[in-house]
Amino acid sequence: MIQEGMKAYNFTLNDKNGKPVSLSDFIGQKVVLYFYPKDNTPGCTRQACAFAESYKEFEEMGAVVIGISKDSEASHNKFAEKYNLPFILLSDHELTAIKAYEVWQEKKLYGKTSMGVVRTTFIIDENGYIEKIMTKVKPDTNAAEILKVLNATKFKGKNNDIASDSPGLE
Repeated sequence: MIQEGMKAYNFTLNDKNGKPVSLSDFIGQKVVLYFYPKDNTPGCTRQACAFAESYKEFEEMGAVVIGISKDSEASHNKFAEKYNLPFILLSDHELTAIKAYEVWQEKKLYGKTSMGVVRTTFIIDENGYIEKIMTKVKPDTNAAEILKVLNATKFKGKNNDIASDSPGLE
């Protein structure tokens, strides 16, 4: 079970331009890793735009913002262009990171049950450890809540390792 204080699972996924990006590329920086259900939907758009509006503050804190969904690179490219999103969007159509971070879960909507991404945000410290997990976050307030946590938290790293294996991905 994923929890605060453990090493973050490393992954390599393509960004909106098809360039591979690994979590381990950001050792030495704080990472705000947010998982969201789908590009161009009302809640996900509000969440992404809130991160975009606060992007300079994240940069000033030395934090990298990364959004992950199962949408394609082309979808991410259009989404980022349409809303001027300055941060990294990664495509996880094979659900590699989504399952490793345990955000692929059963969801209920209007009495129907289905599997999908549960909106969740992780703060990963400069040494690759999960500092904070925020589950079922609200799209409109997630970015502001993360900024409050970053302002209040002194990141304490344990060592320079990021877990290379993601258990349970069979």
